[in-house]
Amino acid sequence: MTKEEASMIGFEIVAYSGDARSKLLLAVEKAKQKEFGECDKLIAEANECLNDAHKSQTELLQMEARGEHIDIGFITVHAQDHLMTTILLKDIINNLLDIYR
Repeated sequence: MTKEEASMIGFEIVAYSGDARSKLLLAVEKAKQKEFGECDKLIAEANECLNDAHKSQTELLQMEARGEHIDIGFITVHAQDHLMTTILLKDIINNLLDIYR
């Protein structure tokens, strides 16, 4: 896999996890306003985005596991970092939402 191809998958991961991050932060705002139905909907949408990001990530992992060479660049590293921090944010927000409820 070329660096450009890996970067495109990286961009997918960044986009999906970025969408998830936005939805998670909006869910907190909805919880502050006691709009828990909308909050739950946003959390579910964020989880779907994270699932899509994981699918893209898994594609890279499977290629490497098969022994294929993947030329990793900064965009791919950034994508992994972005996904990891969004997953951490999800965990923190889920605990925060328990307090709001």
